[in-house]
Amino acid sequence: MNTLEIFAQIKTFIFDVDGVLTNSDILVSEDGSLLRTMNTRDGYALRTAIDQGYNIIIITGGNSAGVTKRLEKLGLVHIFSNIKDKLNKFHEVIATLGLNTNEVLYMGDDLVDYQVMREVGLPACPADAVPEIIKICKYVSSIRGGKGCVREIIEKVLKLNNHWPAQHY
Repeated sequence: MNTLEIFAQIKTFIFDVDGVLTNSDILVSEDGSLLRTMNTRDGYALRTAIDQGYNIIIITGGNSAGVTKRLEKLGLVHIFSNIKDKLNKFHEVIATLGLNTNEVLYMGDDLVDYQVMREVGLPACPADAVPEIIKICKYVSSIRGGKGCVREIIEKVLKLNNHWPAQHY
């Protein structure tokens, strides 16, 4: 199966947060709170995918109320934060939602994502993922984490399935 065929069969997107939806930087304020930046174009793509009936799932080891609020505002309902065992949570989500792993794209950037990425139809990563993750990916974005790699991957899948809003291209 070629890469375009793999992209066309995707019905579910699973994303890590830090290093994927955000860059790998965390700004630490004087009071100890942690701040991250998120890309608004990634947000538009997430909202568009949800509107088109795709599953969007977040599995992250991080635990940021601000990130959760942002994702909820975009319409995400499957947000799993502070997850220590991503593989176990992945299996739980797949079973609960009755998903076909061949129709799942998982985008991660670091070793904590490795095991899950080995079990999905389309493992993908940002350009600045760690080498071990790049090595197992079927698709490596040319865009760094937090800079639009999520938009790129969602747009590619939606366009291949004629689900991207036509007025935009």
